[in-house]
Formats: sequence, structure tokens, C-alpha cells
Amino acid sequence: MHGELFSAAAETTSLAVQLCYYRGMARFHSSHWLTESGALLDQMSGVSCEAGITQIGRVLRHALDAGSVSQPIRALIFVGDACEEAPEPLLSLAGQCGIKKMPLFLFQEGNDATTRAVFERMAQVSGGATVPFDASSADRLRHLLSAVARFARGGLKALQDSGAEGDRLLLEQLEKGP
Repeated sequence: MHGELFSAAAETTSLAVQLCYYRGMARFHSSHWLTESGALLDQMSGVSCEAGITQIGRVLRHALDAGSVSQPIRALIFVGDACEEAPEPLLSLAGQCGIKKMPLFLFQEGNDATTRAVFERMAQVSGGATVPFDASSADRLRHLLSAVARFARGGLKALQDSGAEGDRLLLEQLEKGP
């Protein structure tokens, strides 16, 4: 299902996407920057789940280190079902993302209240948004990922000009603000 969902982000030709994931106790992987949907889907199809604790902080540190002044990361999309890390360090990293104008778009699988609270606060301090989803809302996530891709290319104005369903939903979340 995730391969299908992420094809929405990969369909844009003017956007470079990097797939990052973690699994097990300490394994972390980041792909090269990809601009073709087929290459991203190939990477996605090679990902498998392995029990372990979340490494969201590691993902955020990677993103903070990966961008540059000439090629900034314009948005970070995270899809996850749990947050097993202490919130304070994650909020600090999310704040650093906000300072770098790198909003976090956190999509929560499931309905764990603790995870939702941490994701909402991380989105808030970074200038991003969080939206819950489940297996029945694949179309909704596809629209939201397309909206994030539009945001990364053209900012709030691109979302306001679009009028697409996902763009409206993302704008609602962004307008809630800090």
C-alpha cells in the first residue's frame, strides 16, 4: 500500500525525493535523491518491516544535515504508527526544522493518542501539519502527499491556487498554526 501511496509524491518531475526508513534496533537507510517515480517505487518495494523501536529523531537529524543553503529541503513527510522516543528531543529537532523552514508533515497510521499528541506538537513547532489515516483512507493520503509536493515546489500560494481536495485539507491544518 505504501508504494502506491508514495507514487503521488514521486509523480512530480521537478521534485527530488529521498526515501528514509529505519527498522530493527539501529538500522537506518536513506536512498539517493530520486526524481523519477519508478526509482522511488523500486526503493519502496525493497522495504520490509522489522520489529524495533522508533528512530524518528534519527530521521529528523538526517534531514537537518542533508539540506544546504543552495538546495534546502522544503518539507519532510513522515508516515508512522508509533512514537516510542522521549518527546522533548523530538520537539527540539522539530523546532530546528522550523527554523530552517522545513515543515514536518506527519501522517499517523492508527489512533494512538500519545503518538498523535507528539506528532501534533512536532508539526506545530516546525510549521507543518499532521493528519491521521488508516488503510481505508489511502486516497486521502495520496491527495495529501500530492499537496505536500505542491507545497514543496510553490509554498502556500501553490496550495491556495490549486483548490484540490488534499490541498484544502493541508491548508486547514497549516492555518491552525502554532
